[in-house]
Parts: sequence; C-alpha cells; structure tokens
Amino acid sequence: MNETWLENIKWTEDGLVPAIAQETGSGKVLMMAWMNREALRLTVEEGRAIYWSRSRNKLWRKGEESGNVQILNDIRLDCDNDVILLEVEQVGGIACHTGRHNCFYKQLKDSKWTEVEEVIKEPSALYGK
Repeated sequence: MNETWLENIKWTEDGLVPAIAQETGSGKVLMMAWMNREALRLTVEEGRAIYWSRSRNKLWRKGEESGNVQILNDIRLDCDNDVILLEVEQVGGIACHTGRHNCFYKQLKDSKWTEVEEVIKEPSALYGK
C-alpha cells in the first residue's frame, strides 16, 4: 500500500497525532487516544483501531484484552491535518477501561465533576487482572 498519505499529517514532536473515536450511527464520541505512524498505518491495514499507548510505550490494539474491539468504518483528517477522526463500530458497547460506553462520563455540574454514565461491566470482569 502506498503510504504517502501519512506524509500529509502534522505529527507532534513525539511523532504522534490525536485520534478521536466516534461511534458509527449514534455519532457519539467514544474516546480520544494517540497514534503514531505505525498505529495509523496498521489501523488502515487491519480495519480496526490501533493506538499508541504513551503510558506503556507500545502499540495498543483496542480490545486486545477486553474484547471490546473498534472496527474501522471511516477515517478522516481535520482541516489543519493534525487530528484524526475514526468512525468505528464499538464491539461489546464498551469503549472505556472503566467499563462504560465512552470515556466522557464526567459532566461539570455546580463546579464539580459528576459521573453521569453507568458502568456497563466492571473493569475486573473486562481485564481479569
């Protein structure tokens, strides 16, 4: 596969680009993560979301432990060429490591962050660690 399309992306000094995962159909933003060139290339090749884990310093195939894979349906690049938007099917309905549908479950109410999304499955049941 010709990879010149990767040259159009404005990578950070660390060689990363932010990637937003949006759910096909609902349009709900599920999560944000980082991708390096290899993660983005593999995402396109394999048809599933693969990110770069900054904390683990390695590729992270979404759902590799939990089974909650993100199947790639579409990929977009923003007007400044510095943010990726992945349209995905969220297998299992859980995108967040906390066991919720999405990572944006805290809402600012009366100057406090309030959890407004329910846990679908306990993390211990997802990861077994």
